[in-house]
Amino acid sequence: MRSALYTFVEDLRAEGVGPVLDRVLGTYGCDTVTVAAAYHRARDVTPHGPARVTLRQDGVHFTPPADLFDGARLIPPVQPGAAREPLRELRRATEERGAALHGWTVFLHNTTLGLAHPDVTQENCFGDRAAPADLCPAHPDVRAYAVSLARSVARLGVDAVVAESLHYGTFGHGYHHERSFVTLGPLEEFLLGLCFCPHCARHAEAQGVDAAKARAVAVESAGRVLDGAAPVPGPLGSLDDLPGPVAAYARARRSTVTSLAAAVSDAVADEGSDLVFLDLTGAVKGYADGLPTGAPAAEDAWWTGVDPAAVGAVVPGYAVLAYARDPARVATDTAAYRAVLPDTCALRTVLRPGAPDTESAEALAAKTAAARTAGAEAVDFYHYGLVPFPVLERVPTALGR
Repeated sequence: MRSALYTFVEDLRAEGVGPVLDRVLGTYGCDTVTVAAAYHRARDVTPHGPARVTLRQDGVHFTPPADLFDGARLIPPVQPGAAREPLRELRRATEERGAALHGWTVFLHNTTLGLAHPDVTQENCFGDRAAPADLCPAHPDVRAYAVSLARSVARLGVDAVVAESLHYGTFGHGYHHERSFVTLGPLEEFLLGLCFCPHCARHAEAQGVDAAKARAVAVESAGRVLDGAAPVPGPLGSLDDLPGPVAAYARARRSTVTSLAAAVSDAVADEGSDLVFLDLTGAVKGYADGLPTGAPAAEDAWWTGVDPAAVGAVVPGYAVLAYARDPARVATDTAAYRAVLPDTCALRTVLRPGAPDTESAEALAAKTAAARTAGAEAVDFYHYGLVPFPVLERVPTALGR
């Protein structure tokens, strides 16, 4: 079974390309390295790095090609050391070992660009541009940026571009330090995360949706809680749980994500690579404790404007984050995606080998087997630099090595 381990360029720089590949491809038994070619701001505990806590910035680990970005409004920030071309060095090293290389690319989650250009970020129902990290997938400048960024990564010679955040953002993950002393229910959080910018509104109107009515209903529903009322009880089980005009608006935005995925996939193919669309719904549901509840992640992907069946029809690869302790839940989520994705779209399930999801090599092996049986063509592991070496040493057992 094919398997990748996610890594950062900083891991390779700190420990050396050779030693890291010796572990990933040799000791752990993976056949693919998935490296962050473009990443976002973060502060990470890095247990075996020279810095035990690492601060990351938005940006790319290569020089943006002039023919793609000269004159463009949105240009990715460049990471320190990019001029030394660390990804091309890694490409040469993986080719020498007969391994695949995937370029992990964060597209529309970029605080630096959002703060510099607030008009390209998501606009909530009250007119606030309060999510600088979330670039709007309906904005023409953002769509052009995504296509150029995808081409840039593909040109590095990677076998696949793994597309993270190629969809709408959610209210709960819009900035690095957030406060709310208002009790928000799932409905109110969803409403505050909906984008009502002019581009999203026009797209909805073109599909026969009354965007102004949807916005008014969102303002009324979210405003009740902000004025002191109790939140609407219960989970958001489906689009049908939304007020009618808002449900129609949320349905319409899924085609925005699908068309953007298609454009990015076509651009990557033009450069000789494949696109793997990374669906974050499993992380939204299980990130904190590995205990997702409710419907399978595939049925809740509409939270970020994703229609797995439609996206799967325009991309050759689809990856899902199965952040769950229970192998049965991993199987359920994997099988739900496999059931709606076309046969032409390969499915990859991503597991965390350590806390909070996994306590032992045997537990990781059980989840790996569950994903394989449920229809995953590959099982990947997250993340080399973020977990201790003893946790990474569970991977070969999971892969039957």
